[in-house]
Amino acid sequence: MSQTDSFIEEVTEEVRRDRLFAMIKKWGWVAILVVLMIVGGAAYNEYRKSAIKAEAEGFGDVLLAGIDANDAGATLATVPTSNPQQAAIAGHLAAADALAAQKTDVGMDTLDKVVGTEGVPAVYAELAKLKRALALPPETPVEERRAAFEALAAPGAPFQPLAEEQLALIAAETGKPEEAVAILQGLLDSAKITPGLQRRAAELIVALGGELADTQ
Repeated sequence: MSQTDSFIEEVTEEVRRDRLFAMIKKWGWVAILVVLMIVGGAAYNEYRKSAIKAEAEGFGDVLLAGIDANDAGATLATVPTSNPQQAAIAGHLAAADALAAQKTDVGMDTLDKVVGTEGVPAVYAELAKLKRALALPPETPVEERRAAFEALAAPGAPFQPLAEEQLALIAAETGKPEEAVAILQGLLDSAKITPGLQRRAAELIVALGGELADTQ
């Protein structure tokens, strides 16, 4: 290689180096910003996870204190909540305590509040409706009880099998054993039925004089 070629190569390398340094000086802050954003995002995620965990633990502690109060759900009904799901959980526990203490009106009103809570997950609302229907006093007209469970027995509803079981019991109660057996047979054919409900349905079919299919 001649001295001229060597000189040109050295100059070219210097030019490249100068351009690289100039680019770093001009755009290096972008790389630094990206790194800071990544590090900051990771730190925020960890902080958020920690905050959510602390909030959940605090909510759990308050719920346990309300349960230990043993005051028919009065303390649970006033538990501070930060979202509709927490409000629904506290409401369900408060209603259960009130119903257990024979304060039916209070328990049912609490369940109504769960249903009416804005943004409450659908499963909590439907469960509150089911509990309310089950808590209806014995003197409640049959048609009112039947209507409550029919609304919960719509196809695809989360508690459809349990509502249908209650409809079968109402049919048996009102002297319609054939209708009750037909409902129960439909339950046994359902893929959503639990082992416990399957057993109860089979026993009730036999008690009502019905026959179980050979596959049951």
